[in-house]
Amino acid sequence: MSDKIKVLLAEDHVIVREGTRQLVQRESDMEVVGEAGDGQEAVELTSKLRPDVVIMDIAMPRLNGIEATRQIKALYPLTAILILTAYDNDQYIFALLEAGAAGYLLKNARGRELIDAIRAVHAGESVLYPTIARRVIGHLVSPFSSPAEVPAIEPLSDREMEVLKLAAKGISNKDIAEQLSLSPRTVQAHLGNIFNKLGVGSRTEAVLYGLRKGWFNLEDLP
Repeated sequence: MSDKIKVLLAEDHVIVREGTRQLVQRESDMEVVGEAGDGQEAVELTSKLRPDVVIMDIAMPRLNGIEATRQIKALYPLTAILILTAYDNDQYIFALLEAGAAGYLLKNARGRELIDAIRAVHAGESVLYPTIARRVIGHLVSPFSSPAEVPAIEPLSDREMEVLKLAAKGISNKDIAEQLSLSPRTVQAHLGNIFNKLGVGSRTEAVLYGLRKGWFNLEDLP
């Protein structure tokens, strides 16, 4: 059984998709399992191929990236979605993260940044600049008036809560491991358990959940 990160590409420009595929396929721990030319196909292929990470554009035929992200996260909450787009404005960033995307990269990013971002979202980390992340979380939390609106879940263990609170501060898995005297693999396992219990697929979603529950507040974040 392959331990490679399974990646699905959702991009309507063939030349961009080909370039992205070549970048990903060079990595020994990744494989492109499918390619979608529009948002509807991205949803269908996610259902069929069950990728670990979907690299998603925003402007696509039939179904845009925001709605495709929303549908995929509703069906497969543990699938991580990384947005790769030319659009750089708060409206799109807010909408996509609210839909469940784990990260947001612009198409002028370097190839190495994209590869690092794929590994990061697969490991449960968010790919956002800290200043954007704080602004986004503030924007997304404000419409939720009370923690009671968040459905009940299986309780987190003390250690899982510790890990989540450090993750909320934007600390990497490696640094969380050092602070708690754990291995990075153990931290990743804790994050996986947290995501399963909360029914989410990314740090951003888990942090939003914790904020809505009142486990920590915006002043605790970077």
